[in-house]
Amino acid sequence: MNGLIGKKIGMTSIFNQAGKNIPCTVIEITPNVVSQVKTEDSDGYSAIQLSYGERREKRMTNALVGHLKRAGLKSVKKTAEFRNSDMSADLGTTLNILDVFAEGDKVSAIGTSKGKGFQGVVKRHGFGGVGQATHGQHNRLRAPGAIGACSTPSKVYKGTRMGGRMGGNRVKTTNLVVAKVFAEKNLLLIKGAVPGHKGSLVIIEK
Repeated sequence: MNGLIGKKIGMTSIFNQAGKNIPCTVIEITPNVVSQVKTEDSDGYSAIQLSYGERREKRMTNALVGHLKRAGLKSVKKTAEFRNSDMSADLGTTLNILDVFAEGDKVSAIGTSKGKGFQGVVKRHGFGGVGQATHGQHNRLRAPGAIGACSTPSKVYKGTRMGGRMGGNRVKTTNLVVAKVFAEKNLLLIKGAVPGHKGSLVIIEK
């Protein structure tokens, strides 16, 4: 298996053997259950679907309820699919932290970044603003400046960097390292920052 689903608890720091303070993100990974096994014959590719957590059954669709019954599950909070898994697992199998991760493993974290609402170009795109006065703005130092051209092309190009809604996107952070594993508490300490707010669900994969 090459990954598990967990919940971001927050951040802390630990000291390594050299006495250096290491900032870490705490991820709680309670046992994941295999809710579907995909194969080349039936689905055209091989993958393992894992399910995490519980929620009220009335908040799930009937299709998902029927799908989970095959694995003996009543409700789940999140499902995720892992391809290229080097581990074969049967339907209903429970996977724990130590089945997948060990200290020193390089991992990636996938989560939904914090939503920041509508933001201007200085915060959203790193424009100069005060001190590096954005060109052509006189007394409006955080404004974006001109966005159009002349009669050619007579339009604003798609993708022009302007103010807008920021955050709330699916983000993948790579090259993280597992700093510590507390299997008895279902906790994983990952060196560095992981996308998402406290309590958000994240996918950790090798």
